Amino acid sequence: MFRSLLLAATCLAPLPALSQGLAGPYLSARIAGFNNDYEAAGASYADLVEQGETTPQILENALIIYSVLGDFDSAVDVADILTQDGQPSQFAASARMVVALRDGDLATARDLLDDGGIAGPLLDGLLDGWILAEEGDIEGALAAFDALADQEAFTPFGLRHKAYLLAMTGDMEQADEIMSGRSGDGLLNATARGIAAHGQVMAQLGRRDDALELVTKANDATSSALLRDMQARLQGDDDVPFDLIRTPQDGMAEAYFIFAALLAGDSSATFTLLNARAASALRPDHVEALVLIAQLLEQQDQLDLAAMVLDAVPSEDPAFYEAEIARADILLATNDDDAAVQALRSLTDSDGDKVEVWAALADALRRLDRFDESASAYDRAIEMLAEVTERNWLLFYARGIARERLDDWPGAERDFRRALELNPGNPNVLNYLGYGLVEQRIKLDEALDMIEQAVEARPNDGFIADSLAWVLYRLGRYEEAVEPMERAVMLTPLDPLINDHLGDVLWAVDRKREARFQWRRALSLDPQEQEDRIRRKLEVGLDVVLEEEGGVGPIEAVD
Repeated sequence: MFRSLLLAATCLAPLPALSQGLAGPYLSARIAGFNNDYEAAGASYADLVEQGETTPQILENALIIYSVLGDFDSAVDVADILTQDGQPSQFAASARMVVALRDGDLATARDLLDDGGIAGPLLDGLLDGWILAEEGDIEGALAAFDALADQEAFTPFGLRHKAYLLAMTGDMEQADEIMSGRSGDGLLNATARGIAAHGQVMAQLGRRDDALELVTKANDATSSALLRDMQARLQGDDDVPFDLIRTPQDGMAEAYFIFAALLAGDSSATFTLLNARAASALRPDHVEALVLIAQLLEQQDQLDLAAMVLDAVPSEDPAFYEAEIARADILLATNDDDAAVQALRSLTDSDGDKVEVWAALADALRRLDRFDESASAYDRAIEMLAEVTERNWLLFYARGIARERLDDWPGAERDFRRALELNPGNPNVLNYLGYGLVEQRIKLDEALDMIEQAVEARPNDGFIADSLAWVLYRLGRYEEAVEPMERAVMLTPLDPLINDHLGDVLWAVDRKREARFQWRRALSLDPQEQEDRIRRKLEVGLDVVLEEEGGVGPIEAVD
């Protein structure tokens, strides 16, 4: 919805109606808005507003852009212009609400809710409860959350926030009744923040062992820096206060965050981003909101802006290392490789006791083809595992890839087989191991069986189809190799190696003109490592190249 409105707002105002001085900023804003370049769009809209632009559609779009950037004060300034001109605005109320809640202007916030609300019954209902709490009407707030919970679609949200309010005001027993499901209203949906809140409540009730059991089970099933930090504190002697919601304004921020998290993936990224920004504006230390904002910006290729958001995560926060890992991924995506590696190496100094940090460094080095350093980092990560479980298969698989690229096939094969023990039937591991066995000319029957299993599990994967065709080709079963190789090219038409392989298969079945066409196509796709070999095949044919390489015909297994 917001995406279409955003585009409409940039397109509705006809360019000829603008003065010469406004045409440039308008066009820049229009292009930037279309490309989700929020910073550039914001700067252009600022120029338009400063020069006195009053076109409603343009001002509405400026309001959206400012909100998405988290600049709700500028959004309200634009909303004031629209109001002065008697123009309605769908987004003005949203911006005004954030500023009113942030500044403690409860009268304005109440008026906005009473005058049609801002985003529907869920968010409006949660905000209603927290506004009442901020006003000191705790009973009224609890009743508001009960009223929301009476609506079947919103029951878990109303109950969760009621429990948060009870815990915030010190009524841990009642909060625990709701969070545990013993109140008779049913169990709440499990979220990392909800589990953390329940663990804090149980700790405050003197049930530290129960809290530890709850948090430990959650950590066994998921990955959350918040919960891992809580588990460590519960295992030690640290106090575990209830601080997930410290004030009614924290509750308001949580309402916006929950709303944004619900929208993520099912609604406009712009609409989701606006609500996540609201959560951050009301509670700047809401790290999960910052991470969500960064993820949404990254999905829209706003990488610099995403990295800037992650820079705001406090270094003392339990999730800091996760935010830094995400920031390093963004730096790699922008080809700032040295900065990415430096950020991760710095983490090994500050958070070197965490497996995830060493795994992230290893992954980054592997992506940069620095396989020796990568394998060493994977070694460190695996050595740190207190217990190897099925969740660790990826570490062994990734280290196997690094070792294979270092020509350490025995080590790579051990890692791939260990990964399969932990995650039986994984098509990626089956494919990589099977392909590697073929290239090593060993255990060919097993290799073929592995790749056939991978194809069955993932029939529309072009790389796996290529592996099946290539093992058949390497076994001398040329006619059988044609169909899966042609299918591999159909599934992954722009991969140079797969196109090169198809050329070899076609040559083997005496379709030489088609083979040469396929090699030329592979050359056009920037084959890099294969380029010289492809050019030589085009010059003298595959048979001569194979003779020059010392091998002709199908391979045989070797010991």
